[in-house]
Amino acid sequence: MPTVEHLDVLIIGAGLSGIGAAHHLKETHPGRSVALLDMRDDLGGTWNLFRYPGIRSDSDMHTLGFGFRPWDEARTLADGPSILQYLRDTAAEDGTVEKIRFGHKVISAAWSSEDATWTVTCEVGGDTVELTCNFLLNCSGYYRYDEGFTPHFEGREDFKGEIIHPQHWPEDFDYTGKRVVVIGSGATAITLVPAMVEKAEHVTMLQRSPTYVTSLPYEDPVALKLRKVLPKKAAFGAVRWKNVMVQLAVYQLSQRRPAQMKKFFIANAAKQLPKGFDVKKHFTPKYNPWDQRLCVVPHGDLFKAIKRGDATIATDRIKTFTETGLELESGDTLDADVIITATGLNLLLFGGIEFSVDGTPVDMPDAVAYKGLMLSGVPNFAFAIGYTNASWTLKADLVGGYIGRLLSHMDKRGTKIATPQLDGDIETQPLLDFSAGYVQRSLGVLPKQGKKAPWTLKMNYPLDLAAFKFGKVDDGTMRFTKPAKKMAPASPSSNGKAPTATKTSKAA
Repeated sequence: MPTVEHLDVLIIGAGLSGIGAAHHLKETHPGRSVALLDMRDDLGGTWNLFRYPGIRSDSDMHTLGFGFRPWDEARTLADGPSILQYLRDTAAEDGTVEKIRFGHKVISAAWSSEDATWTVTCEVGGDTVELTCNFLLNCSGYYRYDEGFTPHFEGREDFKGEIIHPQHWPEDFDYTGKRVVVIGSGATAITLVPAMVEKAEHVTMLQRSPTYVTSLPYEDPVALKLRKVLPKKAAFGAVRWKNVMVQLAVYQLSQRRPAQMKKFFIANAAKQLPKGFDVKKHFTPKYNPWDQRLCVVPHGDLFKAIKRGDATIATDRIKTFTETGLELESGDTLDADVIITATGLNLLLFGGIEFSVDGTPVDMPDAVAYKGLMLSGVPNFAFAIGYTNASWTLKADLVGGYIGRLLSHMDKRGTKIATPQLDGDIETQPLLDFSAGYVQRSLGVLPKQGKKAPWTLKMNYPLDLAAFKFGKVDDGTMRFTKPAKKMAPASPSSNGKAPTATKTSKAA
């Protein structure tokens, strides 16, 4: 019977989180065998998947970039291709790219306490492949890569033009001279509109309700000044912390003084819009700031497109699609050659993997998140979920560093198993306290969080930094144990560089 390949750590996902985690493990445990599994044929995750016009970050690159590898371009908000190249360069420089197994879709992960190992089953082409590992780290994000969210639209089949979801943008799609309607008001919509006006005849953003939109300069003036007087790494660190504290201050003020912050954001938008523009209708949300993610536009490009007359905003509901466009509930109509449904994402936590512990399936809605990175009762498993109020990478970096500390502590104690143990009942709440539609639609299938540490998912980078980097690993909640039987030695895998895993069966 063929030997199943064994690695010390398996990382699921080769995007921002996975590449960052691999770097941290190389720094803290260079002798451990590590491999990254990704279902796609290239690295980059989100930044490889989305190809729609104008795709860019909605977080500044000093915080979206890795703390260990400074972003050295002048732009505050970078375009998708630049971010993808940054990830490729990072993975190439530290050898992570050699550890990635592309085309590996993980379908299940089964933990054995007797062996202290995970058995991870993947689909690779038409085959089923098994790998085992001592520690499993999920860095696959939390949304479905194969489909976005599109609500039911009455009369959709009647429309004679093209309907496109941004998550599935056609390669080389030409919209030159066409009338475009973008349905949505989130980050994707406000990115598409100013990008498409350059070629389209006209672009209309149709929204059911407004979103808070603010502007950032193309280049950070503080960063430009600091680069002249400080070494690159020091300047990056200073700007990174400046941005972290500004983001946190805006978030905290929005939570504590929502009325004042609401006035601030609306007034800021009004200054950049044409005189007489109906700001109350089109840029005054019904919710408070940061109840949903704040949308950021580089140098006010959305406002400028509206001011020039290249783009318009319609705040209304769709009654039905027609042959030539949309009929709205108000009775107005929008003519279109192309309709883009920038209507959001579908969440799929942990890539839809089926987890089990000693033969019992893990019931995700009953699980409680430990420190926002592990699950109650699930041994040697961690995940990276970024902040909703700041850059994703800030949290992902902390998770990668913490796993290194956890493994070092286990080595020191001579234990092989680390399990967050929930003793007794605790009061729980949703894992993500966020009113965005894609979150609300999926709360029933997500784990929960508690209302006190260490079972809370904080949205505060400085507090998390202190807890993850300097807090006790052995905090009385994490249980450290040994397997029931002696573990078999790991198979030689050149630190995760084996070209393929052993095939265990042929898919039907």
